[in-house]
Amino acid sequence: MTRISVKVDGTTYEDEVEPRLLLVHYLRDRLGLTGTPVGCDTSNCGTCTVDLDGVSVKSCSVLAVQTDGCAVTTVQGLAQGGELTALQRAFHERHALQCGYCTPGMLMAARDLLKENPRPTADEVRHALEGNLCRCTGYQNIVRAVLAAASDEEVPA
Repeated sequence: MTRISVKVDGTTYEDEVEPRLLLVHYLRDRLGLTGTPVGCDTSNCGTCTVDLDGVSVKSCSVLAVQTDGCAVTTVQGLAQGGELTALQRAFHERHALQCGYCTPGMLMAARDLLKENPRPTADEVRHALEGNLCRCTGYQNIVRAVLAAASDEEVPA
């Protein structure tokens, strides 16, 4: 067992973890943060995308021990005080989901894009979301939602 200290969605956790425990399983099984789905376990689908020290990562390809001393933001940590971010509102208002399984990963990847490029083009949005798969929507409403969030006054933190 290895001792880690990690800040997740603003709360610091100190835990003993198996060295081979994946971050996605730590978040879901140890911390109860089930908003980050387990998708393919091979880093192909992107549903498990989280923010690790300011960078989007697929939590099925990161070991929990690698997060020692780091800050992780999950999809559950986006809304503050019950207020949705512009990106979350845009996804809701533009029907950028159907089954919702890919939505957490799409939101986290789009958030990362908007931090780096607050006014992306549709092609830049598509490129940024390439690592996130959706089987339901055809991506058009997702791209529209990201563009709508980019035009909103509030840029994701």
